[in-house]
Amino acid sequence: MGSERKSDVDNALSSEIAIAVGRSVDKMCREIAGRVQRVDGLKASLLRLRSLLDAAHGGGLEERKAFSLVFLTLGENMAIIEADAACAGLLGEPAERLLGRRLTCFIIPDEREHWTRVFSDTLAHEGSQSGELALQLADGSVMDVRFTSRSWRTPEGYSVLRMALADVSACKSVGLELSRWHDEDEACRVISADNWLQGIIEQSLAGIYLIQEGRFAYANQGFADIFGYASPAEIIGKVSVGELIVPEERAKVAENIRRRMEGEVPEMRYSFTGLRKDGQRVEVEVHGRRMEYEGKPAVIGVILDITERKQAEQQLRIAAAAFEAQEGMLVTDADQVIPRVNEAFSAITGYSASEIVGQKPKILSSGRHDKAYFSEMWESIVKIGAWQGEIWNKRKNGTIFPEWISITSVKNPAGDVTNYVATINDITERKAAESEIEYLAFYDQLTRLPNRRLLLDRLQQALASSARSGTEGALLFIDLDNFKDLNDTLGHDKGDLLLKLVAERLSACVREGDTVARLGGDEFVMMIEGLSSVPEEAAAQSKLIGEKVLKSLNQPYPLADREHHSTPSIGVTLFSDQKNDIDELLKRADLAMYKAKQAGRNTLCFFDPDMQAAVAARTAMESDMRVGLRDGQFLVHYQPQVNNLGELTGVEALLRWQHPSRGLVPPAEFIPVAELSGLILPLGDWVLETACRQIVAWNGKAETAGLSMAINVSARQFRHPDFVSHVLEALGRTGANPSRLKLELTESLLLSDVEDVIAKMSALKERGVGFSLDDFGTGYSSLAYLKRLPLDQLKIDQSFISDVVANSNDAAITGAIVALAHQLGLSVIAEGVETEAQRDFLIRHGCHAYQGYLFGRPVSIEELDWMLELGAICPGTGG
Repeated sequence: MGSERKSDVDNALSSEIAIAVGRSVDKMCREIAGRVQRVDGLKASLLRLRSLLDAAHGGGLEERKAFSLVFLTLGENMAIIEADAACAGLLGEPAERLLGRRLTCFIIPDEREHWTRVFSDTLAHEGSQSGELALQLADGSVMDVRFTSRSWRTPEGYSVLRMALADVSACKSVGLELSRWHDEDEACRVISADNWLQGIIEQSLAGIYLIQEGRFAYANQGFADIFGYASPAEIIGKVSVGELIVPEERAKVAENIRRRMEGEVPEMRYSFTGLRKDGQRVEVEVHGRRMEYEGKPAVIGVILDITERKQAEQQLRIAAAAFEAQEGMLVTDADQVIPRVNEAFSAITGYSASEIVGQKPKILSSGRHDKAYFSEMWESIVKIGAWQGEIWNKRKNGTIFPEWISITSVKNPAGDVTNYVATINDITERKAAESEIEYLAFYDQLTRLPNRRLLLDRLQQALASSARSGTEGALLFIDLDNFKDLNDTLGHDKGDLLLKLVAERLSACVREGDTVARLGGDEFVMMIEGLSSVPEEAAAQSKLIGEKVLKSLNQPYPLADREHHSTPSIGVTLFSDQKNDIDELLKRADLAMYKAKQAGRNTLCFFDPDMQAAVAARTAMESDMRVGLRDGQFLVHYQPQVNNLGELTGVEALLRWQHPSRGLVPPAEFIPVAELSGLILPLGDWVLETACRQIVAWNGKAETAGLSMAINVSARQFRHPDFVSHVLEALGRTGANPSRLKLELTESLLLSDVEDVIAKMSALKERGVGFSLDDFGTGYSSLAYLKRLPLDQLKIDQSFISDVVANSNDAAITGAIVALAHQLGLSVIAEGVETEAQRDFLIRHGCHAYQGYLFGRPVSIEELDWMLELGAICPGTGG
């Protein structure tokens, strides 16, 4: 520390503390001289206090040391790094032994936390502080000192706190003087002899007490008021000390009294929680010392109610903790000059406290907001005393960032603004999260293209724009052909890679203002705006774009170590104004895309009004089917299955729909609609339940007990996660014999997730249910998978049987299927047998089970039972 600088600081500090001490002493002298002139015992004190006053008002530093003025320098953590020789007289230890020790170790415990926070804050903000401390010395005595301190930075760049301290114990209070007179048995005589002084004590708001032998020998009205008693008479000689102390602190207070009674500590200052007469708690502070009263040891003292002070300190601690919260905080004065910020503010802005204190908040201005913005802000602050909102500010390093700021004005009792307090939150991450959420809401994560939601929004805008400009627009619905095969063979990661590449190529095919969106899966939509106002020309323009897409997507794709070829099917529809419904436009483009699929894929088709008619008819049929399912319009008909002797071995249950106005609807019309709409699931469950009940009915008759029941199961029905449990529950509810139930599956099931198919079949096979592979030879089943399936039967499709006699290819295929079934140990049945020549061919090639019009058409159960009774068809010995 520079000697000149230190000398200047010391002179300034000594002047300040001398003035403070002088004022206290001068006030005390006036009070003593004016009020207690008749008390001879106070004259000596008056003279001594006057001498202190004279010293305090002396001209130089040496003269001021007459009232024990000492200097200390504190460094980091309040450690004493410099102490003058006078410290030995004040603190009771040589200066060299003080170095490195913390000043806060000398402060009485009850005040230590408070002053540690105050000194740390003064050191951190290079400020000044003054006040009174109570120091507890090595011998246990308590000394009241007056201090003044200033924080400054040394030439080496270190922050230090320079302090001047003066012992003001001699002039602390009249109460302490009275305590010293009691040590000489003088105070009792003064109190009893001077009614005027007695009145002062009795009227004092502070509690004054005398403890002897664990009870109160004296208490004034102030003491009674503090503890909730009507008068001292209720306390003196009647109430023990412990009764006025909360249980958890009685031992501490008793020990403090014992130490004073036995002379270990002549005087002591501490606080505890008292107990009022009504049971409420009161925080008190005690200043007491030992004395002799009537020849016995006693403790006399002054007690103060510090409940409000404690509460205020607690509020200050809470406020301090809140100030150092994670939110940045900034305080300005009425002129918007910053005196203080917290650490969170520094972390957010990059400015340290020393860099920002003394500046104005405009140092953070980013330049993004105009005068109108700040005018509106200040209008709110002036009008309602607060404002909050989002603002862009600039950090110390120059980066612009968003923050949420709340500003509140602080006013004094007169209503004048004294400060402004701002709470700031860095919302950079929140803004990024909001952007990400918005992105996720409107964009496809895989391809980074707009999703369906954003497409619909843009399409709505495009319709409005088209209506204003009179131009046409176009929607191109793009679906990748056989995309599922890629996922099944190369895996979903390769499928995702293909989708990304397709997205890139589609984006390259359109103008900047057009939109390419991914609806999901392998479905994409292009929205083209600003085409010709003439529909024919607009169609030609959109066709050119579609052909460009076809050419681009037909180029090979590099997937891992191989090239992959993929083709699209594209449906196109035009739009021109807001009369077009958005969902309807997408449906039209979708229908046109399916038309392209039907045309052989890898082509482009425009929407045809005839398609719309077909869609409307399908929608109407779906609605009628729901009504039919509710009203019991569906029926089960049964077609006989026979052996080579013509004997009935079983039946196939076939779903029929008896429409109230259309009559019997062909299955080829309503089954596809049921598949697409999902109605096939409840219909399939109903057929299964009905067939199982029929098995139970037949089981009661000997001639029909051995008949089997074949049921068609759709791919959608079989893939349902609860399919196995649905079958077992139907069997359990009806009591049907599982061995009489045969489920017919199509080869299309084997095109995906064969392991799931095998698992479900095996679970039902274990319960006795049989399986037949329907329409065998028309699908794409692998022989490798075929041998793993727990099948019982292959069913030759009627497309081979219809021309088996005349067509050598059909004959060869049919013979091969029969031979394959025998090789696999499976039975074989042919469907669609309508002539004896077909039956004879099948017999010659080893097929001995048949189904077709030659043996019977599908009929109701009543007709079938009637045929059995008449002998028109004879049951065999079992299926």
